[in-house]
Amino acid sequence: MKLKATGIIVEYNPLHNGHVYHAEQAKITTEADLVIAVMSGNFLQRGEPAFVDKWARAQMALSSNVDIVFELPYRFATAHAPLFAKGAVQLLQAAGCDAFCFGSEEGSIDAFTNSLTLLSETEEQYEAAVKQAVAAGISYPKALNEAYAAVSNDTKANVKLADLSKPNNILGFHYMKAAEDIRSNMKAVTIKRMGANYHDDAEEGKRIASATGIRKSFFETAALSKVTGFIPPITNNLLERWQTTGKSFGSWQTFYPQLRFIILRDGPERLRSIADVTEGIENLFFKAAQKSDTFEDFMSTVKSKRYTWTRIQRMLVHILNGFTYEMREQMEMPSYLRLLGMSQKGRSYLHEQKKNFSLPVVSKVAAIKDPSLQMDCTASDIYAIGTANNKGHIEIGKDYSSPPIIGK
Repeated sequence: MKLKATGIIVEYNPLHNGHVYHAEQAKITTEADLVIAVMSGNFLQRGEPAFVDKWARAQMALSSNVDIVFELPYRFATAHAPLFAKGAVQLLQAAGCDAFCFGSEEGSIDAFTNSLTLLSETEEQYEAAVKQAVAAGISYPKALNEAYAAVSNDTKANVKLADLSKPNNILGFHYMKAAEDIRSNMKAVTIKRMGANYHDDAEEGKRIASATGIRKSFFETAALSKVTGFIPPITNNLLERWQTTGKSFGSWQTFYPQLRFIILRDGPERLRSIADVTEGIENLFFKAAQKSDTFEDFMSTVKSKRYTWTRIQRMLVHILNGFTYEMREQMEMPSYLRLLGMSQKGRSYLHEQKKNFSLPVVSKVAAIKDPSLQMDCTASDIYAIGTANNKGHIEIGKDYSSPPIIGK
């Protein structure tokens, strides 16, 4: 009898008590035998370096109710919400998941279903409203939200809709849209987020804080003791291990010297070829890098109403990693399942089911040649250099030397 798998889409930046609850509830709610996580690599959806690398975060996952960890390729992990969702949902479908479960502020799957139906029925009106807002100089995410609000006002008052101004609701909506687009047979389930919201600061005395709040609290003090109440012991142990090796925790402050060097070396002409760099913003980046000694100064110089902070950061991630428009065109669809780690139950599932997967499982990077996989390896090396902190050996080529992690 086939083991029943539920999929989750995660970043674990870092894994905290709320994440443990989500994975546990995903398994219970869907009556699954195991949980499969599609996890972003070393650079993330909001255009940021990860706090610690993908191997440390995969270890956290395997010690906290997750049985298999597949890496979401760089192409999708650093994309805007619709493409991020598209790549992740396709991987869960390829891995034979019977359901997928996401955390949301809404907590009701019916609200998302109603919103999908509404936008399908009002597609022309919605798209026209988006174009009008963008033409007026409004950022694309804000334009989407305003268009959604406009079509929502015309619907029946007794129909519950998802609030798409909330960050996790937005991602959840796109997960469901991606599943609908590929005609997935996976059941969609949502778990209401517990405790802190996405952008909230970590509050002393509480057990659950957002990953954003945890990182902010740490960077203000550089003391892990300030965040131990919000994270499980395995996360604390792995973060302590990371710190004792002399590595820096990933942040734009850490990576800015590298970024600044690349922008000044390449100049506007080369920057123009980088994915998402558009409308002459490369000139502004070059001028800002010439005079800005810190990442905060750089961002205050280039930020505008037209471009959100996140959109600019995605451009900068692509500049840092040398990810061009031409490279992106070669990676339209996920083409493999990169295995980062598995529990013993996950190992059994792979042994029984991988022959039925619609994509090959990659456990040895050297075994296949794929432009998307090569991009993931490049991003790992860039990340290793940025976090090395000029101390000790830099782990270049770790993708080739690191076998999948085997958990309990």
